Amino acid sequence: MCLLRSFAANSVSKVLPATENDLPAIAGLAGVIWRAHYPGIISAEQIEYMLAKMYALETLREEILQQAIRYERLLMDEELAGFASHGPTDQPKLFKLHKLYLHPACQGRGLGSLLLGHCERAAARLGAERLMLTVNKRNTKAMTAYQRNGFAVKDSVITAIGRGFVMDDYVMVKELAHSA
Repeated sequence: MCLLRSFAANSVSKVLPATENDLPAIAGLAGVIWRAHYPGIISAEQIEYMLAKMYALETLREEILQQAIRYERLLMDEELAGFASHGPTDQPKLFKLHKLYLHPACQGRGLGSLLLGHCERAAARLGAERLMLTVNKRNTKAMTAYQRNGFAVKDSVITAIGRGFVMDDYVMVKELAHSA
């Protein structure tokens, strides 16, 4: 991971589809990222609950195999540096960006925008005209990054997720460009 070494300006980054074999590495990276980023935004108890619920291998497999959610891996010099997931919703031409995360040591290099752009193009190729996401209202760093990439806040939602925890989020949406 990026944490292990510093990448030079000529480091090679690429985005590749994730397969079922990549899911353990994605779940492991999620734990590193969430435990570094979310303290102060949500409680440690909620972080661990959400990691166990959202990144259990069975959950990830079900998303890929049964829910048509695609996972993408961001590699830096062949090392997993980040990941994203996206897929259709029950609304025609609307896709959801479910996840987009970068290792903390890889942030601030434009890699999030690179990964996001890849997901936007993939969704557009599959017929999406809009991409939506939810982001915690206290996650100002992510909201700023999404706004910089053309997303706008459209709604506010509070979703109960079990054990008394809630996700207190903004819904952000972006119209996708289509090539002729």
